Amino acid sequence: MSRHEDGPLMLVCSCGGHLLQLLELRPAWEEYDRLWVTFDKSDARSLLRDERVLHAFGPTNRNIPNLLRNLRLAWRTVRRVRPSAVLTTGAGVAVPFAWIARLHGARVLYVESFTRIERLSLSGRIIAPVAERVYVQWPELRGVNRKARFAGNLFLDA
Repeated sequence: MSRHEDGPLMLVCSCGGHLLQLLELRPAWEEYDRLWVTFDKSDARSLLRDERVLHAFGPTNRNIPNLLRNLRLAWRTVRRVRPSAVLTTGAGVAVPFAWIARLHGARVLYVESFTRIERLSLSGRIIAPVAERVYVQWPELRGVNRKARFAGNLFLDA
């Protein structure tokens, strides 16, 4: 397994707040060739209208059939696209993409949700083992995971 440095950046997130937080990171990703993975919802269609978007299966919360569909979608997509990295703000849709991309040599960067103040989310805890970096948005979360780093808050520090 080798890294594919010339592959696109894969931006993976649920709609709503997860999508808004990933959009706040625009300076970090705007210069890269990229592919978005999110749900086919009105906010994503509007906010990502000029982007390349792959629609995942939702809902993902405790939905085993959609987890399996997204696992298959992640496997096919990562093998075809060969991303150099995955940047994600969660939630459930990010888990299969992060793990499969890492298995194929891509870097995984996880940004925990602004709403998580006391502990990592379930998706954060599942993605952390394969993440090269885990960013938290509250200094109190720095110690919850050995990879957790605090670099500011996407909304308060903007």
